[in-house]
Parts: sequence; C-alpha cells; structure tokens
Amino acid sequence: MDLKQHILQAAILIVDDEPANVKLLEKILQRQGYRNIQSTCDSREVAPLCDTTRFDAFLLDIRMPHLSGFDVMEQLQQRFRGDYLPVLVLSAQPDMETRLKALSLGAKDFLTKPFDQLEAVTRIHNLLEVRLMHNQVRDQNRLLEQQVKTRTDELYRTRQEVIRRLGLAAEYRDNETGNHIIRMSKYAQLLALAYGLTEQDAEIILNAAPMHDIGKIGIPDRILLKTGKLDPEEWRIMQTHVQMGANILSGSPTELMRAARTIAQHHHEKWDGSGYPNGLREEDISIAGRICALADVFDALTSQRPYKPAWTVEETLAYIASESGKHFDPKLAPLLKKNLPEILVIKSEYADPELIRDSN
Repeated sequence: MDLKQHILQAAILIVDDEPANVKLLEKILQRQGYRNIQSTCDSREVAPLCDTTRFDAFLLDIRMPHLSGFDVMEQLQQRFRGDYLPVLVLSAQPDMETRLKALSLGAKDFLTKPFDQLEAVTRIHNLLEVRLMHNQVRDQNRLLEQQVKTRTDELYRTRQEVIRRLGLAAEYRDNETGNHIIRMSKYAQLLALAYGLTEQDAEIILNAAPMHDIGKIGIPDRILLKTGKLDPEEWRIMQTHVQMGANILSGSPTELMRAARTIAQHHHEKWDGSGYPNGLREEDISIAGRICALADVFDALTSQRPYKPAWTVEETLAYIASESGKHFDPKLAPLLKKNLPEILVIKSEYADPELIRDSN
C-alpha cells in the first residue's frame, strides 16, 4: 500500500461546537476519498472517543463550551506522551497569543475560518503525511530495539555458556562435574544478595564464579588427580593454580572479567590470614572472593566425589559454623544457614546426574 492510500485510511477526528463547520470539513474530506472520519460538537466526548480509536489527526476548534481546545490538547498531551501530537487548530482568531499558546500545547498547524477548501485539504494532507511517517519511523525504531534486545540476550546467553564451559574444562580435570560450578555460582549469587550487594553485583558474581578454578588447567595430572595426600612440594604446586587462574583472566577491561580474576585470586584466602596465595586477612579479601570461598566449600563438602562421600548438610553447617571467623567471613556464615531453604532448592535442581540415577 502506498503512502497516499495510507493517508486516505487515516483516522480523523473533527471537534467543533458549530455543526456547520463540522459538516463542511466532513464533505471536504469525503470528496478527497477520506473514509475514516469521526466528529463531535461536544469537546467532552474527545476522551471517550480516544478510548476506542487511535486517531491520526485532530481538527480542533479553540473556542468551545465545556472544554476549550486548549483543555482538549492538555488531555491529548497525556495520551500522546512521548509521541507526535497530530493537532490542526481551527480558529477564527489567528492572533499571536492564540497561536503561541496552541503551539506550546503541541499544535502542529492552523486552519483559519472560514475554510478555503484547497488550503484545508493541503494542510490536513501534510499533517497526516508527517504523522504517518512518524509512525513508520517509530515502528522501525521499535523493531530495531527488539532486534538489538534479542541479539543482546543471545550474546549474554553465549557469554554465560562460554564462561561455564571454561569453568567446566577445569572441573573435569579435577574429577568435578559441570553442575558443581552451576551450584556454587548460584549459591554465591544468593549469598551476595543476602549480604546486601546489588542485583547487578550479585549477577556479576554469578557469571564470574564458574571461572574460579580455571587455573587448575595448568596443574599436572599426577598432582591434580592424586588420590592420596599431597606432599609439601606437590601442595606448593597445587597452590599455584590460583595465580595461574588470575593470569589467565587478567588484562580484560570488562567488569565481569575483572571480577572473575579477583575471585580466582581470592577464593582460597581465609578470614584469619591463614589462606593462600597472599595470606590476606578479613576485608582485605574481596567480598566476591569471600562469598565464593564459602559457596565453593559448602558445595564441595555436600557433594559425593570418587575420593570421598558427601557430608550431610548438618555436618557441613556445623563445620562452617566452627570455621566462622577463621576460614570464613563471620557475617557470611550465618547467612548460609538463614538462606538454607533456597540453597537446598538449588542443590536439588542441579544435582549431579549420577546421583539422580542412583536415587531412582
């Protein structure tokens, strides 16, 4: 359909308390092929009419009883907030004060009474052409915004998938499962919110936490997969996974990767300074690192592994309570117990596949 046909199908509302003026404008428009025309001589009916029809143009008189044209335009401003207000003012008083007030309320053009037919047709056509072109641009912008949102959502999901797979690469080398990094990252997000961090910060921790052990990629299998206790030299090598992880994740300007690097470097530090690699104490350890340390230990202890049975939740909570103020931030440990119902929902929803099979 071409622009002319769109214009002829436009919805027009004529508002004038003089029936003769209304009839004249109706005839002028009908002769030009306009068919979607409504009219009223009572300005109070404009609002109810707008409830049922999305008008493309208002031919609006100024001097009317009940509600003036100015009053009607104030109503229309509320309905067309942020949109193009297609008002053509009908007035027998083209004085500057009237024009300026009408323009300030959103009027786009003027038609002086008595009407000249050619002028009326031209001004109405021009108003509708601008209105319809505005609608096309608006609709195109909305489509583009939706496409951008869809693409952004896709990139976000892809980023999450890449992050999880990077974390999974390290976990597989350590006899862990992919569900471990999902569970601990979701525990970490929950704890971050309970601690009082913003939703944005908690989401960054959720997305960064899966990479906390990425440095284990660089640990030799003879150490990483050893079932017995590590000797002092092997333990020293194992500890280097923290710095290797930080090195892998360093150099990025993004907030997410900076958070991931911090978590990788801090998740083995302890509140009392006995952790590694730098022996940081208390709040010198980043809050993201403290949160992920607790989330990681909780999941590790309550999960079955080839080298150990799963601890019960009660045993794990007792251990964490005993380590509060030593290994763990004393403000965080109680939050784990307080939010245990939500923690257990996550634990059940992302249970390891082999454990699900065993329970059937």
